[in-house]
Amino acid sequence: MKGIIFTEFLELVEQKFGFDMVDDIIEMADLPTGGEYTAVGSYDHQEIVSLVMALSEKSGLTPSQLQKVYGNHLFSRFPVLYPELFEKSADDALGFLEGVETYVHVEVRKLYPEAELPTFDTHRPKPDELVMIYSSKRHFSDLAEGLIEGCINHFGDEFRIERDELEDGAKTRFHLKK
Repeated sequence: MKGIIFTEFLELVEQKFGFDMVDDIIEMADLPTGGEYTAVGSYDHQEIVSLVMALSEKSGLTPSQLQKVYGNHLFSRFPVLYPELFEKSADDALGFLEGVETYVHVEVRKLYPEAELPTFDTHRPKPDELVMIYSSKRHFSDLAEGLIEGCINHFGDEFRIERDELEDGAKTRFHLKK
């Protein structure tokens, strides 16, 4: 998993809970890296799971809640970190989300060829609806939902998200409706 996932997570923890909480969860998680990450490095995804679990224990928030908050935060950082992904992309949330596989992930792979990305199969049952099927061996569907929420917020759109687990977090259907 790319280091930016880790660096941005720790940044969020520091913003929301303070620097002491960052130290506490790194110590609790007993990470092979010791919690030292670079944005361009690659790390075992189990480390982010350990950090989320430690933060859950310390904060009282569920891992699901934390992943959604983090996904929302992470999406808000993408236009700052990767403005080029937004210059040529869609004008609304549905268009952007529809282009995750065909545009966004293509560009991400140019920057990080070894990145192991989830897949998003999409279709539009109606012009103002989008169905996304998230698939990943890492089971981060809560994080994916937070990213989707972050995208909706970024574009100022209003959609309901209906969610159906298809394979216990490895495959999830998100249905966005006005």
